[in-house]
Amino acid sequence: MKIKKLLFVTKFEDLCFDTLSSLLNLRKADLEHVVFLNVIERDKVAMHRGGDGFLKEETVKLKEIANIRFIDWAENLFEMGMEVGAYMEVGTLVPQILNAVEQEKPDLIVIGHSHKSVLKQLYSGSDITELIRRSPIPILVFKHMEKNNIVPEEPFKNPLFATNWSSTSMKAAKYLKTLKNVVGKIDIMHVTSEKKLKSSSTHDVQKIRKQERKKLDGLCDDFEEYDIDARAHVYIGDPVKEIEKAAHEYKASMIVMGSSKKSELAERWMGSITKTIADKSIFPCLLIPYTKNKDKKI
Repeated sequence: MKIKKLLFVTKFEDLCFDTLSSLLNLRKADLEHVVFLNVIERDKVAMHRGGDGFLKEETVKLKEIANIRFIDWAENLFEMGMEVGAYMEVGTLVPQILNAVEQEKPDLIVIGHSHKSVLKQLYSGSDITELIRRSPIPILVFKHMEKNNIVPEEPFKNPLFATNWSSTSMKAAKYLKTLKNVVGKIDIMHVTSEKKLKSSSTHDVQKIRKQERKKLDGLCDDFEEYDIDARAHVYIGDPVKEIEKAAHEYKASMIVMGSSKKSELAERWMGSITKTIADKSIFPCLLIPYTKNKDKKI
């Protein structure tokens, strides 16, 4: 699939035009249309006191502020020959994103990390988790990677692809192959659980490592056929810690993963590797959602 249209979801405090600018090398992957979305969440507007009249005025003001920002951004994109659309909506974040996806049919959603508290995520789930579970298309959870909000210059240049050999991971591999014009080098890793190492003998440990490495080398060969330089890595331990460690070691520009097909309740109470990395990693995360019977987009 080609990335022709991008849905850029922003609250302005975390994703601004410099973030969007860093993604414009996706034009090499056929990006030609950007749709902006700003969602004014009702509960945040309701925090202001003063009655319904005041709330209505506050909402109109926030919409106008968003519109002014979007007009400025659009002028820059128009000069590049790109198409632009914009939505300023009042409501709940994830449903409004899904409405925009339904109307615009984008190929990628870009969103900042979740701002919900740990307690609120525990009981209601994070916005990212809900979006991963419900979205039919890939999601880029953008991070600035540094405390001073430095934006990665080319987020797609050197991705770390963490595979668990699931069908969703294979979809992620297929997705990455379509980005050969923007991906410079890709590091592919698999994390083997220590529980699988039934024997403590060096021979058995190396046998498992070689088995996984052979599979990874085969996947690397597939990427090489698309003129993408790919390197294989086998790690052992806790997946979240090892994926984050590998991203640092190989100076990844982002982490790419297929999502889990756990139920909403299981995600909320047990967590998942995808959710944890998307919420806590300092790296941008490209997440390929599990979409039963909805595989046309991938």
